[in-house]
Amino acid sequence: MSFSSVASFLKSKESVIFNTIVALLTIGGQQLFSVFAFNCPCHARSNLYYGLAFIGVPALILLIFGYVLNDQTWRLITGHSQSSFLQEHSRRSCLVRYKLTCLVFCSITGRAVVAPVTWLAVTLLNGSYYVCALSEFALVEGYDFFSNLSIAERSKVLALFPCPQLVPLNLTRIKDEVTLHLTYQSQVSGWILIAIVAVTVFLSLCLARFLSPLTFLHLHYWRSYVNNERALFEQTMDKHSRIFALQHIKKFFGFSPESMNIKDIRIPSRLDWKQVSGLDLLRIVNEDHYYYSLLHAWADEDPPDKEYVDTDEDSSNLTQAPL
Repeated sequence: MSFSSVASFLKSKESVIFNTIVALLTIGGQQLFSVFAFNCPCHARSNLYYGLAFIGVPALILLIFGYVLNDQTWRLITGHSQSSFLQEHSRRSCLVRYKLTCLVFCSITGRAVVAPVTWLAVTLLNGSYYVCALSEFALVEGYDFFSNLSIAERSKVLALFPCPQLVPLNLTRIKDEVTLHLTYQSQVSGWILIAIVAVTVFLSLCLARFLSPLTFLHLHYWRSYVNNERALFEQTMDKHSRIFALQHIKKFFGFSPESMNIKDIRIPSRLDWKQVSGLDLLRIVNEDHYYYSLLHAWADEDPPDKEYVDTDEDSSNLTQAPL
């Protein structure tokens, strides 16, 4: 198999490879988290909050990062109010736009949930967080030791079970049995979560392909076209913006970094420096014209170009004189 064939295959499976890498990184991070950061407090009313925090909060943070790091999220949000204003507000166009928005949002969510679902699944399969969170709520009615204890005393003793060094020797066997039962519950919940996610993903992909107006080969071509268009657009956009910015820089300084044989340079005035300094947001001049920066706005004002000084041809060879 040639290198181009391998590259083409990997490119076609880009989404699968990306999700796999995210899942593996999440698994590794979870294992490191368990070893170096997780220490159950083994105290009644604290175990539950501590365990649930380590299960849910990282998953929530990973979900937020999944949305933030996806360019499609910002494509969907940025300028949406103005784009909807410019579009035709017929019932049909609004319905199509809402369907497209839901489709893109589902696609974004599908990628964003990879890391949090992996975290939840691995955490449940590990069992230690679940044992810590629910140890004080374990069912121990079958043990005579707990029959004469109040609910508060029972919770206090059960909360010690995640910490073997704190458990009295006469409760070691009970502790082992309760811990095994809680670990069993946690791991079963983890496998159920994995099964639900796997079935949901499979059915979603089948439904999306079934409702797609494109054939298999046409869909493959469309994806190839979109990837090539995006790459070429970014390359052209970078070159276009560079050329556009060079025009403004040349107007401000009298030359640009790409200029050759510089004969004279422009000395910006104090007012010029003041106009291009500071912070500025994208400003709309009219319906078709934007100012992308303060320098852009300054250049469009067409200031007089009278503050020029001559420079020697060998100015590039000059060195700074010693003080």
